[in-house]
Amino acid sequence: MRTAIPTVRASRGAAPGDPATYEVYGLRVASVVPLPCPRGEDGRPPEAAIHERPAAFFAPARRQLRRRAPAAWFEHARLADGADYVRWRGLFEFLVAADGRAIDCRPLRRDAFEAFRTYLLGHTLSFALLRLGREPLHSTAAVVNGRAVGFVGDCGYGKSSLGAAFLRAGHALLTDDLLVLTPDPRGYLAHPGPARIKLFPHVARAVLGDAAGGTPMNDLTPKLVIPLRNGLGHAEAAPLAALYVLGSPKGPRPPAVAIEPLSPRAAFVELVRATFNTLVRDPARLARQFELAARLAVAVPVKRLSFPRGLHRLRAVRAAVEVDLAA
Repeated sequence: MRTAIPTVRASRGAAPGDPATYEVYGLRVASVVPLPCPRGEDGRPPEAAIHERPAAFFAPARRQLRRRAPAAWFEHARLADGADYVRWRGLFEFLVAADGRAIDCRPLRRDAFEAFRTYLLGHTLSFALLRLGREPLHSTAAVVNGRAVGFVGDCGYGKSSLGAAFLRAGHALLTDDLLVLTPDPRGYLAHPGPARIKLFPHVARAVLGDAAGGTPMNDLTPKLVIPLRNGLGHAEAAPLAALYVLGSPKGPRPPAVAIEPLSPRAAFVELVRATFNTLVRDPARLARQFELAARLAVAVPVKRLSFPRGLHRLRAVRAAVEVDLAA
């Protein structure tokens, strides 16, 4: 059953209806929409703000969109003032300011709250992250012995399923689908995302058990948004131990789990390929993307992870990664 969008609860010291402040992907965000993220209540000012707006607010953006592309389920337009307008038809629309410091939103269906938050904190927020100088990777990450382990790959490569296997083994999940890394004296820090994971129902049942629960993302997919409770979501940044590049599920199927270190050159290519949000291609963004990939390729172990497909194989894949990390 889908949940209606609730009344906003103010954070400590805020008046009713005021935005609460949250931490997500290392970004401090003030939001009128309740977010499944830790509260930021140490007094530091937010770097971005999320506001809910009426339909009329988005009318100028929609007019520009209609001139640029035919109607589709997902639509994006870079507007004349540099803002990004994104819309999932029949679900919600968002406007991200040119400097990334404001995200205006409007849910079109009040019975799809979890889907609304998922797209807000995923693809939509990535526009703001890029405008604020953060380069996200398409990655799911778990925390093993206090260190972050990232699984990199395109949609359908098994990142979330592998993250669920680590959850089942007692490891906390740091982030699902979008990973932000920042330099640290010890290497790189991996920042936590929302406390949820997205899985197909059969994967959730097979890996997490029948009690996993969850809410459908949208009417076009049976995929579930599953909240992480009882410490299953890691709420603090963790030092990055390694990145594992997942092979395509359509490629050759190896007979056993194989982990192969990549050369810096091969790692660079894979990390450029693993960027999150390919719609933003301005020169400044591309320069940051290449710079991050080049730095990670020499500073962090990047390895190719190949394994035979099948949910019953995930336990062996998880165990092989644990052994590799301990080596």
